[in-house]
Amino acid sequence: MTITTQDTDVTRALRGLADDRSSVRLRAALAVGTAPDPRFVDKLVERSAIEPEFFVRDMLTWALTRHPVSMTLPRLLREVRSQRAQARSQALHTLSKIGDRRAWPAITRALLSDADDEVARSAWRAAVVLVPEGDEPALAEVLATQLGRGERETQLSLSRALVALGAVIGPALRAATEAPDPRTRTHALATERLLRDPDAGFEFAIEEAKRVVALGGSGQEGR
Repeated sequence: MTITTQDTDVTRALRGLADDRSSVRLRAALAVGTAPDPRFVDKLVERSAIEPEFFVRDMLTWALTRHPVSMTLPRLLREVRSQRAQARSQALHTLSKIGDRRAWPAITRALLSDADDEVARSAWRAAVVLVPEGDEPALAEVLATQLGRGERETQLSLSRALVALGAVIGPALRAATEAPDPRTRTHALATERLLRDPDAGFEFAIEEAKRVVALGGSGQEGR
């Protein structure tokens, strides 16, 4: 049997994706995306689930987007149900980059409220990209249940996702400003401010919202 140059290149790239050196893995992912081949898809998805370096993971995602959706979509949809948090997070991230709305049914409420912040953040971003027209208000209601969650980076991610949905988030945010939890009220008010004034900046919006909540207000007075 003759081993072709193409087979040798595939073998080399697959080995490179598993190399101990991140620089080698990065170059291998770049090579795979530059010359897509069906034999790469499973390995790209598998590596995404365990790759420790952000820049390599990003290149793996790019490489997957270079392959036909008919090949990557089924594999990624299985991956969002993985027990491994990074596998779920990276699959969701890649789905958001591919942007095929056939993936929408996989964006479940469980993923949008996943206990792992990275998974939830990836799910929020993917949901905003994939949500079908007309389903935005329902998505906003689900996302609003996560207001007040986590540290500043997580809260910023959620605010960005909500604001990206536009004016339809208004009712969900107004309801959240009346929530018993002050963190929820603060986050809702800050997100409302960003919706009205995207240039305000999240830090400013949060500090302003904290002052309103500290004074016992909901931000709805006089409206």
